[in-house]
Amino acid sequence: MSPDRAVLERAIERGEREGGSVEFKERLTEELHLSDGRLESLAAQLRHRVLSGDGEATYVVGVTDDGGVAGIEPEAFSESMDVLSLLAEEAGAHIEEVQTWGVPGEGADGSGNGDAGTDDNTDGNGLVGVATIREGTVMDDDGHIVVGTAGHVDHGKSTLVGSLVTGQADDGQGGTRSFLDVQPHEIERGLSADLSYGVYGFDDDGPVRMDNPHRKDDRARVVANADRLVSFVDTVGHEPWLRTTIRGLVGQKLDYGLLTVAADDGPTKTTREHLGILLATDLPTIVAITKADLVDDDRVREVEREVERLLREVEKTPLRVDRYGVDAAIEEISETVVPVVTTSAVTGDGLDVLDELFERLPKTGDAVADEQFRMYVDRTYKVTGVGAVTSGTVQSGRVEAGDELLLGPMSDGRFQEVEVRSIEMHYHRVDEARAGRIVGIALKGVREEAIERGMVLLPRSADPDPVREFEAEVMVLNHPTHIGAGYEPVVHLETISEAAAFYPEEGQLLPGDTGKARVRFKFRPYLVEEGQRFVFREGRSKGVGTVTDVTPAE
Repeated sequence: MSPDRAVLERAIERGEREGGSVEFKERLTEELHLSDGRLESLAAQLRHRVLSGDGEATYVVGVTDDGGVAGIEPEAFSESMDVLSLLAEEAGAHIEEVQTWGVPGEGADGSGNGDAGTDDNTDGNGLVGVATIREGTVMDDDGHIVVGTAGHVDHGKSTLVGSLVTGQADDGQGGTRSFLDVQPHEIERGLSADLSYGVYGFDDDGPVRMDNPHRKDDRARVVANADRLVSFVDTVGHEPWLRTTIRGLVGQKLDYGLLTVAADDGPTKTTREHLGILLATDLPTIVAITKADLVDDDRVREVEREVERLLREVEKTPLRVDRYGVDAAIEEISETVVPVVTTSAVTGDGLDVLDELFERLPKTGDAVADEQFRMYVDRTYKVTGVGAVTSGTVQSGRVEAGDELLLGPMSDGRFQEVEVRSIEMHYHRVDEARAGRIVGIALKGVREEAIERGMVLLPRSADPDPVREFEAEVMVLNHPTHIGAGYEPVVHLETISEAAAFYPEEGQLLPGDTGKARVRFKFRPYLVEEGQRFVFREGRSKGVGTVTDVTPAE
């Protein structure tokens, strides 16, 4: 018997008893268990179980009252988890983890993948699961910031973040970087579809870190226990994959940027590229000089001066945190003021400064929380027993399990009606998500094959106009000659990455020029709105723009 299967056996062995923390449920349905006062009584029962377990209860779903393993079909199991999540919320608690197993039962499709973001131990026709429920609700959304990381390859970006989220010193060989490697099987099986490759948080006692970021329950623990959460969105340091970096920085609702510059190398061409993208999108940014342990003090000072010159070249004001302090950095950081911190993941120098910054920096996008819900799709997955899953960053508003939404535009410009089955963040099931949260949303009413990156989720009441063309104010940052009519770069707007033809109003744009242009997507329409920023790139050419007017799709 595997250790995971033993979890189920132990829960059944403990049994359902008066004054105990274990509850058996064969299945839960919205129609039966959320009507005629049942919600209140079941929530009271759940509260009793949580208190009996000193703040933790165990619900075994897919078993009979006497503990017999029955197994229920994946659709019924997913609905049971939806209902259980609502009961937990009513009782002032939350589902922290769900583990599932396949058993001979109702399931007819032979599949057994568990509920989103859980351990995949299924091997039968039906599902049985163990849900761990903990006292307390998920932190409020003001306590979650999202940081986009950038930097040249081998400049210590992943190593620095690995040390921050674990609190462990690096071994000098990039050992903490391995904590952040994305495992293919996690992408395939997790509803959370973690866009961020690292997460840690803070409570009244200080940092709440991960022991092992590879463990999904460890990430869920951080989310459950932290009053303040910091998610890091990864980008790619290699020059050939700059397009991926642009997608990571433009496509998410980021609060801050973190750019790494290695002390033994200094700023490179890629450093300049990444800095340009961060600042062109008006993202408040921190520069971390890494690997200070590899060089002497004179070299550190030299690289600090190089970084300061680089920032001034792009009309930004560097702020040395070791000279002016954390309070000044928090007060002054903006689109024009860039704090600079010198660090070493080996000695730990400067990591406490970054901890304090990330603990105290305000969220930058609070104003959009009261607006209409919107989330651009970054990735899609198919999870057996759950169905289609979309992941991305909530751009504005809030979304709850059970909400009815629109998804699109499809290639023909139409939007499809869907329903939110469930929501997860860092493998932690939540009842709702607000602006700034990185989440995975399981959807009813659509096949995964029909969903594409760049689509958007909106409320059912929305009346979106998909766009094939739009007008923009563009600035050419770099080009070997000039941009003329019909120029076709790739436009990166929100999570959209699509070839588009440019038609400058004055016929052409030279490097350094700013002017108006008509932009037309080459293959299909997307939802584009006035005021959105975008980056365009083709070969060595690149530029930025702002949407000024939109034209409904033909």
